Amino acid sequence: MNERSEQSGRTSPQGVAVDGGHLLEVRDLFVEFHTRDGAAKVINGVSYHLDAGETLAVLGESGSGKSVTAQAIMGILDMPPAVIPSGQILYRGTDLLTLSETERRKVRGKQISMIFQDALSALNPVFPVGWQIGEMLRLREGMSRADAKRRAIELMELVKIPGARQRIGDYPHQFSGGMRQRVMIAMSLALDPAVLIADEPTTALDVTVQAQIMDLLGELRRDLNMAMILITHDLGVVADVADRIAVMYAGRIIEHADVHSLYEAPAHPYTKGLLESIPRLDHKGQRLTTIRGLPPNLMRIPSGCPFHPRCPYARQECVDVVPTVHSLGNDRTSACHFAQEVLDGRI
Repeated sequence: MNERSEQSGRTSPQGVAVDGGHLLEVRDLFVEFHTRDGAAKVINGVSYHLDAGETLAVLGESGSGKSVTAQAIMGILDMPPAVIPSGQILYRGTDLLTLSETERRKVRGKQISMIFQDALSALNPVFPVGWQIGEMLRLREGMSRADAKRRAIELMELVKIPGARQRIGDYPHQFSGGMRQRVMIAMSLALDPAVLIADEPTTALDVTVQAQIMDLLGELRRDLNMAMILITHDLGVVADVADRIAVMYAGRIIEHADVHSLYEAPAHPYTKGLLESIPRLDHKGQRLTTIRGLPPNLMRIPSGCPFHPRCPYARQECVDVVPTVHSLGNDRTSACHFAQEVLDGRI
């Protein structure tokens, strides 16, 4: 058995739970932020799962709850003001929310790791990047400085930083945005995690570098047999990387499908609006399609379907009744009263 299997006692060498469960599963998670003005209901019953070797893309506008869900999984929410009133986060069958902080630290980084969206802010500007990668290995793995340095060079080479041996002593400001993101990826892989969470990994990078980073993440996921959660607001970056997509709005998963099915025929008006807003070469000279209005205030979420004030197809039922999650077959769901009609193109 490998190290991961020995630690969990419940997994196969491929990292899949032997009891038939998922590697990682979020179940009916709620998160609130308590402020002077009241409680902001940021996560409202989120559920999704992840298996070994696959990539789940979590999509949605800013404020939809994508990153907060990831922070809850990692156990890095500031509590208070954050409060988790209910829900479960199961990693290999163990609810992470029931663990002590000491036990969570054993999971964080070593079993589940995270790439943050702003590499320049995440990296310490006064220490060389090689020292920062090596520090994790020294503290968590007990490596000597020499061994940690050698491993840091290997990790920098793994993420394809040119001249890694010569650049290990360079500081973050001496790297381009794309190279800093590669350093962050190297740090996230240092402890050989089973799950990697990439939070907007291509933010503020130009299109060419975005493609390079996404190709790198896809290659590492395949080579290392990791499971990956890719958090993004950009449908364009996930088409070639993700296996499944979960679309979030107002703290809920409003649609879930495999990537090909979702792109071919969305089953929720919000997803439909996101897809139609992508610039297309065959629409040259035409105005870009937009979704009207703004995301809801999470302290005053609209009644019924939270998307109804912006939905071009909204009816009175959408205003009055919160939609249930409808199963559309093949592990596909949509939280829309008229999901089948949207899917069939009849609405």
